[in-house]
Amino acid sequence: MEATGAGSAVTTGSKTMADMLGLAVERNPEMIAVKYKQDGSWHDVTLAEVGVIANEISKGLIALGIEAGERVCILSSTRPEWTYSDFAITTAGCVVVPIYPTNAPEECEWVVGNSEAVAIICEDAEQIAKITEVRERLPKLEHIIVINPAGDTADAISIDDLRSSGASVDDATLKARTDAVTPDDPFTFIYTSGTTGPPKGCVLTHGNYRSVLSMCASLDVLAGGETTYLYLPLAHSFALLIQLISFDVGGTIAYFGGDTKAIIGELSEVKPTYFPSVPRVFEKIYTMVTANAEDPELLKKAVAVGAKVRDLQVAGQEIPAELAEPFAQAEERLFKNVRAAFGGNVRQAVTGAAPIAQEILEFFWACGVPVLEGYGMTETATIATYSSIEHHKFGTVGRALPGVELKIAAEDDEILIKGGNIFNGYYKNDDASFGAVIDGWLHTGDVGSVDQDGYLKITGRKKDIIITAGGKNLTPANIENDMKQSRWVSQAMMHGDKRAFPSMLVTLDEEEIIPWAEQNGLPTDIASLAVEPKVIAMIQETLDAANSKYAQVEQVKKFFILEHDLTQETGELTPTLKVKRNVVNEKYADRFDALYGP
Repeated sequence: MEATGAGSAVTTGSKTMADMLGLAVERNPEMIAVKYKQDGSWHDVTLAEVGVIANEISKGLIALGIEAGERVCILSSTRPEWTYSDFAITTAGCVVVPIYPTNAPEECEWVVGNSEAVAIICEDAEQIAKITEVRERLPKLEHIIVINPAGDTADAISIDDLRSSGASVDDATLKARTDAVTPDDPFTFIYTSGTTGPPKGCVLTHGNYRSVLSMCASLDVLAGGETTYLYLPLAHSFALLIQLISFDVGGTIAYFGGDTKAIIGELSEVKPTYFPSVPRVFEKIYTMVTANAEDPELLKKAVAVGAKVRDLQVAGQEIPAELAEPFAQAEERLFKNVRAAFGGNVRQAVTGAAPIAQEILEFFWACGVPVLEGYGMTETATIATYSSIEHHKFGTVGRALPGVELKIAAEDDEILIKGGNIFNGYYKNDDASFGAVIDGWLHTGDVGSVDQDGYLKITGRKKDIIITAGGKNLTPANIENDMKQSRWVSQAMMHGDKRAFPSMLVTLDEEEIIPWAEQNGLPTDIASLAVEPKVIAMIQETLDAANSKYAQVEQVKKFFILEHDLTQETGELTPTLKVKRNVVNEKYADRFDALYGP
């Protein structure tokens, strides 16, 4: 693990997102920009080829009569065509409105209808069916375009036919559209995950994203020539930013093959240098390794030695003899195997979208896989703080990006942010609660503190804080993260607002608990295991260990195990796997009530 110098990344110098792709093509047309898997093999696409595809789609949109400034939705999983369509919509002077491919028809209806989109690019027949189901209530939607035309897609124009129809539009017309885009124009409407109430469309301008890209380039978030493995949904601002950075500095994106269960195998094939992810992937690998450790104490010592050596390596200092030998042993037995799980070449991994336990970050650091945290919101064009290999403090989310200011509100410790990345409000929604901008300061709704070195620590979210009947303010995230470090636990959600004490809902990790149940001659369905005394005892033991870190009043006194996991399909999780607390509290109110007696 080597430190890299700051600020060496060279960008396209684009003024907007509309002119970025063209400038990238001019700079290095033969560079591999895209890798994708098809029929078991990886295929390469050069920047020049991406430019041709995107321009043909863009001209096709213009040929349909779509005007500059009009909204075009993308309803697709992460794949190269998402990126081609994104650039095509943008260069045509239109506004990109992404939709999560896991959204239900009603959720799609809300985004398409609220944004007043005139066209939508769907991945396949399955996604088209969602739009067909609600189309009668979408009077402004005129065109459906499909990436994969197999199946029942008769009402849609294929993206290949769209590209062909663009031949009627000349280059000058497209160039005029692109050149007319200004930094103040909307680039995208990104709809929040909606943990409370209907999603709100964050209006993010070309200038917002150009500001963030320039900040990231000054910090070498991604350097030219790097390969990024991308499985995160491009409908989320985090993945979108990674896509834009890669094209801006000249990197390669390897798009996952579509099966999340194949991620580890594909990492080994692609061998990326950069891996953006969400906490759940890192949590799973961590629990797998630690649960199978023969001696937990030896593992702790190995991690402690590894962390010290990595710190010395980054600082360019000599490794003392007393650390060299135990480090070499840990490297051979553990560290190299963990790196191999990520393909062996990861310079840096990034985790976002939800909290992650400090112990997990320290473990991967010791193994030579720096998993670093940043912080931001859709309203900040994804990011506001960053951590680097050279400058980080585990337990914090890093320091403010250059050009971003942080402030902690005196009255309630709310995190306030100011900078060129702050969004332009919610589309058709003047909601002044979370996300309000007052005197240039974005009120994030998150609570935290900034230390003397400028590192931001997040302690909770205002709307998530639980106030017990005794008036004690509790932040659920910490003990929930402690619980999820157990190999048996998939989700844990604290409950207790206006209650006498905190309680908790727990779900089981099916991949871990089922094999264990088979080995122990127990039922192998989750519903039976949720009431199995041995399983309840294991969860109680995990909870006791977690509770021991907290004051008596903060400890969870009772819990129940749900007969199934929380999912997005049941409305309990957002697409980025955050728990919708209000939904869960309401849905399982009777179960929680039973924990508190009559």
